[in-house]
Amino acid sequence: MSITSTSAPTQRKIITVTQLNRETSQLLGDHFQSVLVEGEISNLSTPSSGHIYFSLKDANAQVRCAMFRTQQRRLAFKPENGKQVIVKAQVSLYEPRGDYQLIIEHIEEAGDGALRRAFDALKLKLSEEGLFDSTYKQSIPALPTTIGVITSPSGAAIRDILTVLNRRFAAVPVIIYPVAVQGDNAKHEIARAIATANKLKQCDVIILGRGGGSLEDLWAFNEEIVARAIFASEIPIISGIGHETDFTIADFVADLRAATPSAAAEHATPDQQQWLSRFMHLESRLQQQLQRKLNQKQQTLDWLIKRLQQQHPGQKLARNARRMDELKSRLNQAIQTKLRHNRSLIETTTAKLWQHIPSITINSHKQRQLYLSKRLITAIERKLEKLNQGLLSSSQTLHAVSPLATLNRGYAMAIHQPTGKIIRSTEQLTIGDMVQTRLAQGQFTSQIKDIKRD
Repeated sequence: MSITSTSAPTQRKIITVTQLNRETSQLLGDHFQSVLVEGEISNLSTPSSGHIYFSLKDANAQVRCAMFRTQQRRLAFKPENGKQVIVKAQVSLYEPRGDYQLIIEHIEEAGDGALRRAFDALKLKLSEEGLFDSTYKQSIPALPTTIGVITSPSGAAIRDILTVLNRRFAAVPVIIYPVAVQGDNAKHEIARAIATANKLKQCDVIILGRGGGSLEDLWAFNEEIVARAIFASEIPIISGIGHETDFTIADFVADLRAATPSAAAEHATPDQQQWLSRFMHLESRLQQQLQRKLNQKQQTLDWLIKRLQQQHPGQKLARNARRMDELKSRLNQAIQTKLRHNRSLIETTTAKLWQHIPSITINSHKQRQLYLSKRLITAIERKLEKLNQGLLSSSQTLHAVSPLATLNRGYAMAIHQPTGKIIRSTEQLTIGDMVQTRLAQGQFTSQIKDIKRD
């Protein structure tokens, strides 16, 4: 069958590939000026130009992407193959090849990446406010009377916690405050449970726990409302959230962070075996102390009985009688010794007395007196004679140098009356001075009328 057109031929509009790509690029740019697209980075290329080229893909499709060097300064992370990201981009067409692509303006991590940034921001904020400071941490009681557990009543964490608590110290009562540990309402339930426990004051330590999971699964424990409820709690809180490598904001605010819910239960209770060992040790020490005390009391009692026996009147009389006999014997011995000594002293004194009869001593002293008197007279006469000779010699010598001897030879001695000095030169005299002149026989006084100086 053939189809034949009977109408007049129409004029066709034919465009080039370049025109097609250009118009398509303009159309895409006008319709998709800025879009947010989520996907996984693949085929990442970082040439020396500083630009970044990669593909953004999901399970069913992919698109080429380009990010120029000037836009990279605002990146908060390093793009890598396999990372899930959200890009803000313009839709464009690379005209030379006709390739549809995204021109990237901004990239941010999707999923855990966004949560991690929110986690870091809240952590920094609460840290600056002091919610993590050790000065606000409360001590965990060594032997709690009641333990509160805030967790999901159906999860594995509650079973682990109860198993450990029962094994370590089954006598401590446990109160469970059931909450959701995941989901949008979990943060409010956890905060209310902490406030309720503080209001009722039925326990003196709280375990806040849940099992492991992804960052998103644990996110209820990274919420600010939960952190502030933990900080405001007057009851100390032990956090046991996730696995050992998991850290949440609640761990930083809690009074004690445990690696797992089971570890939190370990920290909340003492080990009953250790306490039993301690009780046994204390019992042994108490028995030793009691036995030592009893021994001391027995020794004191024995000593008192002995003293009582020693102070019995019969014992005291017997001791006094023995003491009296001993003193009597010692007195007799002392008297006999004293008598013997006195007899010996009398005999010795008598013998010495006979050796010193007064008449003999007197005659001896008289003879010695006569002898000494004669010696004394002789010595005095000799001394006087010697002194007379010395006096005579001194007189002769004195006379030889005496001024009187000189005066006897016709000389005179003039004395200046005002001063009493011997005049040796006319320099000592002035007209009118009084002068005393001494001769060999007598003296006279004269007044100076005239002075001649040689």
